[in-house]
Amino acid sequence: MNLKPLQLLRKTGIAEGVSFLVLLLIAMPLKYIFDFPLAVKYVGWVHGFLFIAYVSLAFFVKETYNWPFKKFLLAFIAAWLPLGTFIYDKQLKKEEDLIRNS
Repeated sequence: MNLKPLQLLRKTGIAEGVSFLVLLLIAMPLKYIFDFPLAVKYVGWVHGFLFIAYVSLAFFVKETYNWPFKKFLLAFIAAWLPLGTFIYDKQLKKEEDLIRNS
C-alpha cells in the first residue's frame, strides 16, 4: 500500500504543530508585550493554512486507508491542542510501520 499520504500527513502535522507553538510562544508575546501585531498576522496566516492542510489531509488519509471516523476525529482534536500533533504523530508512526510491514 502507498505510504505517501500518511507520510505527508505526518510532515504536515509536525509543521502545523511548530507553527502553533510559534504563534503561541513567539508571535503572541510580540503582539501583546512588544506591540508588534504583524507577527500574529503573518504567523497566524501560515498556521491557518497548515491547520486546514492538516485537517484536509487527515480526512484524505481516513478515506484512503479506510480508517474509522474516530482516527480522523483524534487527528482533528490533536490539531486544536498545543503539542497535540506531536503526540498524535506517535500513533501515525505506528500506523505507518504496520502498513510498511504488512
